[in-house]
Amino acid sequence: MPRLLEIKDLRTVFDTAKGRISAVDGVTLGLNSGDTLGIVGESGCGKTMLALSIMRLIPANGKIVNGEILFSGQDLLKISSEEMRKKRGSEIAMVFQEPMTSLNPVLRVGEQIAESIRLHQKLHTKEALALSIDQLREVGIDDPEKLIRDYPHQLSGGMRQRVMIAMAMSCHPQLLLADEPTTALDVTIQAQILDLISTLKEKNNMAVILITHDLGIIAQAAKHVAVMYAGKIVENSTVENIFDHPLHPYTRGLIESMPARCAASSDKGNYLKTIPGNVPSLYNLPAGCRFFDRCTSAQKECNKEEPVLKEIEEGHFVSCWKYPGNIN
Repeated sequence: MPRLLEIKDLRTVFDTAKGRISAVDGVTLGLNSGDTLGIVGESGCGKTMLALSIMRLIPANGKIVNGEILFSGQDLLKISSEEMRKKRGSEIAMVFQEPMTSLNPVLRVGEQIAESIRLHQKLHTKEALALSIDQLREVGIDDPEKLIRDYPHQLSGGMRQRVMIAMAMSCHPQLLLADEPTTALDVTIQAQILDLISTLKEKNNMAVILITHDLGIIAQAAKHVAVMYAGKIVENSTVENIFDHPLHPYTRGLIESMPARCAASSDKGNYLKTIPGNVPSLYNLPAGCRFFDRCTSAQKECNKEEPVLKEIEEGHFVSCWKYPGNIN
């Protein structure tokens, strides 16, 4: 069965006053209908820019210079801007990171959801508003008839996030991109939002790309995981492989820094581990592996040539010189 989404060697660059940087550098990924792919990594590693590249919504000073984004077999990079606008919202939708800034503060909630429905389903205002109410009820809002008259600032963070999900789901997309959908929400609301996305995914056989820095969320909600670092995928496998048998030193560092892992350890006096240093500047990347300066397992090859992502075990891809299968 062909994959719903297949990204091949994608490279997104930005021209700045300091020079050109590659925010997404040679990313290759795939996703089937009904599956959830988690993209995890520290802030600034390129997760959001990967999602915006898929949506073709990168900022004006950026451009995609290489690769393919195949959606249902069609390369999204080769279709016109008008064709892409028709796909956004109807076939591919995105829940953005900050609902308060993503929602228009001067428009009522109902108007904002209805606008997407009118555009993609060619309905009149009254019909679109009625569907907006249905969609809000679908995402667990008890009194949608009242809420459609509210403005975003009148809602709590969890309610705004539900509105964003209702808007994204209003035309029943095949692919949902969720960028940090639980940021700034308390733990109880986080769980509700993740359960909601999971329920909608199962009901609509929808594929989900879940972007987060929280491995706990990935463990709960995703089937496959891609670990990003400085614009590249450094490890890609199933959730079970990533958590039970991480191969890349960066992935191991992320897992060891999880408070839950530390608390569950039987070692007395066990302290929360950290990854030393910082993500390298995209203006000044090392010659070899981008994780070299922070890696506790670095070898002499690591600072000379950049490793490539290769399949080391069945279904388990890693970019690291530690593994013989990675040698060209």
